[in-house]
Amino acid sequence: MTTTITVSADEYDTLLAERERLVQQLRVTTVERDLLKERLDAFLRRFFAAKSEARANPAQRDLFLNEAEALAPTGAPVAEETPPEGAEVAGHLSKKRGRKPLDPQLPREIVRHELPESERVCAHDGTRLVEIGAEISEQLDIIPQQVRVIQHHRVKYACPCCDESIRVTPAPARVIPKGLLTEAALAWVVTAKYQDSLPLYRQAALLGRFGGDLSRNTLAASMVRVGEAIQPIINLLRDHLLDADLVLGDETVVQVLKESGRSAQSKSYLWAQMTGSGPPIRLFTYAPGRGGHQAQPLYEGIKPGAVLMSDGYEVYNAIAAARGAIHLGCWAHTRRYFVEAEAAIPKAARGPQQPATQFIAAIGELYAIESRAKELSPELRGQLRQAQSRPVLAHIEALLLQYLHAVTPGSLLGKALHYLSSQ
Repeated sequence: MTTTITVSADEYDTLLAERERLVQQLRVTTVERDLLKERLDAFLRRFFAAKSEARANPAQRDLFLNEAEALAPTGAPVAEETPPEGAEVAGHLSKKRGRKPLDPQLPREIVRHELPESERVCAHDGTRLVEIGAEISEQLDIIPQQVRVIQHHRVKYACPCCDESIRVTPAPARVIPKGLLTEAALAWVVTAKYQDSLPLYRQAALLGRFGGDLSRNTLAASMVRVGEAIQPIINLLRDHLLDADLVLGDETVVQVLKESGRSAQSKSYLWAQMTGSGPPIRLFTYAPGRGGHQAQPLYEGIKPGAVLMSDGYEVYNAIAAARGAIHLGCWAHTRRYFVEAEAAIPKAARGPQQPATQFIAAIGELYAIESRAKELSPELRGQLRQAQSRPVLAHIEALLLQYLHAVTPGSLLGKALHYLSSQ
């Protein structure tokens, strides 16, 4: 049975307006739901997924336990291969492969392997064999860690005729006066901690196996004293860094334990600076925050007209403006936003047609061009960039204009697009 409802024109218009309002509300609710779901997935990936942005074979990652099995050649001699060397052969270029030669600067110890006297006889006529040469092969040998004690005997002198003149040879200058560790030992500890990422408690355990019974606190105190002693070198490095034509800057969160007046959960920052031209210099400065008053002193004295490259953090814009530097954006930071946006796409929908994937591929082309230009002179590098990088940049700009206002600004892709636009 059909029921007919009669409404007035005003009521009909009201119903249409209400329907339109509900449609708009549903659309907003759907967008908010999708954004919240995308944000939740991003948090889950941040906690549980791989942190690397590399796009290599996943099987090559996390090779902690099975690194040897995964990387070792199967059924082949254990030897590194050299890059292909060209040998002229009629009609083509033959590639030679073989064991990579060991560094000629390494010290050599010759071990002679000789036949016993009884075997140095010709099997045909009984004549005694004479040496005509040797077949030479090389192996890399490693001398295990050795811990030794250096005894300093400061000789005392006295006058044999009286007791009034006694002299003692002065102690040699040391980085740490009356320190327990030699300068070579200090260098080993510093390198192991900051270059090889070996914590002090592991170093103490390693030294203990070789007879060096040192506490973690002793090593820590030595590191502090070394840092104070090399401050003039750090100052000189900073002078060279600020005088470079290209300076790169960034900052990252670091956790500091037992800091006076601050809880362990407080965010602290490590400000990184490096040269992009001239001598390679890397400087790291601790600061309790990432505000402009912490960053400005780090760039005090930067050469006017120098190039400062960083991410889109506004503090760097202020630094460049105040110091007369040219501020450039960083493609690595830009790419990271698109990598996060691509990761939010369901696997079934991923493909080269996705905007995030298109941006990542285009940025990859820029990386490939820079890789080819690494060994070129500045003039040739500039020519290569004009010829090959400029068209890629034009393509990226076209993609940006195409998608910038067609994507929700709050989405991961929208954030990536607006970040790129602001740079």
